[in-house]
Amino acid sequence: MGILNNGLRIADCGLRISVSRRTWLASAMTAATYSLLNPANLQSAIRNPQSSDAWPQFRGNYNLTGVSPSTINANLKQMWSLNAGEIIESSAAIADATVYVGTGSNSNAGELIAVDLWSGKPKWKYKTKEAVGESSPAVANGLVFVGDLEGTFHAVNATNGQGLWTYKSGGEIKCSPVIVGDKVLIGSYDGSLYCFEARSGKTIWQFKTENYVHGTPCIVDGIAYFGGCDEIFHGIRISDGKEVTHLAGIGNTGASVTILNTPAGLQAFFGNFANEVLSINLKTRRRVWRYMHPQRQFPFYSSTAVIDGKVILGGRDKVVHCLNAANGKELWSFRTNARVESSPAIAGGRVYIGSNDGRFYVLDLNTGAKVWEFNAGAAVSASPAIAGGRVVIGAQDGKLYCFG
Repeated sequence: MGILNNGLRIADCGLRISVSRRTWLASAMTAATYSLLNPANLQSAIRNPQSSDAWPQFRGNYNLTGVSPSTINANLKQMWSLNAGEIIESSAAIADATVYVGTGSNSNAGELIAVDLWSGKPKWKYKTKEAVGESSPAVANGLVFVGDLEGTFHAVNATNGQGLWTYKSGGEIKCSPVIVGDKVLIGSYDGSLYCFEARSGKTIWQFKTENYVHGTPCIVDGIAYFGGCDEIFHGIRISDGKEVTHLAGIGNTGASVTILNTPAGLQAFFGNFANEVLSINLKTRRRVWRYMHPQRQFPFYSSTAVIDGKVILGGRDKVVHCLNAANGKELWSFRTNARVESSPAIAGGRVYIGSNDGRFYVLDLNTGAKVWEFNAGAAVSASPAIAGGRVVIGAQDGKLYCFG
């Protein structure tokens, strides 16, 4: 379902890797040590603290940390399930006790559905002409947004599911939107990051890159940061669409980046299709560390979660990895039976993550030990959303689950 599943796309991106990565690797100086990323700094580095009752966008907050302050029942159990009828690869958003998630297969139309968080009862359905793939909804100010695989971006009334406006981009949309005040941002496989007026759909600006924009923009201090198939780490000023950060050679990147504000400056964490996990200091423009497993060389499509000096993400090597945020050294790993494209969510000292082996896992944050698992019976490539003491995640057989 990801970029690497399309042979043509692999070739396009691969040709560009060899040139720009050499350039970057030659110019970047690796910091030998970086001791400032202690747990206290990481905790205070999130500029927009997240409510325990909401998970309004992909990864839960602007910094894309994947961390929720919500309290989850230690003895987790299934609260409800809903058969949406089509594949769920989209990760849920939760606001005002309502779950929003996209559905659809490659051969059928899709839907954006709204479900009551407590009962699992459907509230409304909004139909899209094409499937909603990996794009996850974002909700705020009575509006919910999502993109589909035809490339259409949808604005929908969050209360009743009535469509408000659409915009047809030039390529499929797998990026997840982010709402910033009265603006909404979305990337497309036409290579652009778009900024619209949230209410009217008027295009404010369009920033063109050299390849697909897949990752969700990470918002820090009015800048939208993302990496992509053009192997460039971009920072785009939201007020006027001007590029203020341009770091080449980061590798073909489909995952979203996590950025925290440390005493040494903004520090980004992300995995890429070059089998690496990278940390970059955006102030010094230098790589802080690079992780690559010594034996298993597989891409990282899962986005990072960062908390308490730990960077957690899944790999296509079937493993959930936990790395030291200060130096990139592996702290623990947990092996599943299939690739892990789900991005982890963290709450209460536990890691929640799906695997394409059909299971939803709960792991101890400090040790990686399995605390609990649920067999969904179908690949779980979507990512968990946590709010109100509940964990919501969909599976590729079309079932949406709620645990608490």
